[in-house]
Amino acid sequence: MARKEIKSEITGSVWKILKRPGDAVGEEDSLMILESMKMEIPVLAEASGTVAEIRVEENTPVAEGQVLAVLEV
Repeated sequence: MARKEIKSEITGSVWKILKRPGDAVGEEDSLMILESMKMEIPVLAEASGTVAEIRVEENTPVAEGQVLAVLEV
C-alpha cells in the first residue's frame, strides 16, 4: 500500500478530529475540522484508504503545508 500525506491548506488550529488511526475512509470524507478566523474548514481525504496516522491533536495550532494525517491507499 502507498502512503499519502494530508497537509493543511491554511494556518489555523485543529478544532475537532473526526477520524482515528485504523478508520477506513472514502475519498473526500472529512478527517478533521480546522478553525481559522472563526470559520470551520474541513480537511478531506484525498483518496480512499485507511487512516495510518493523525499527527496533530485537538486545540493545537497548525501551519499551512503541515502534515496533519497519513493515509494508506
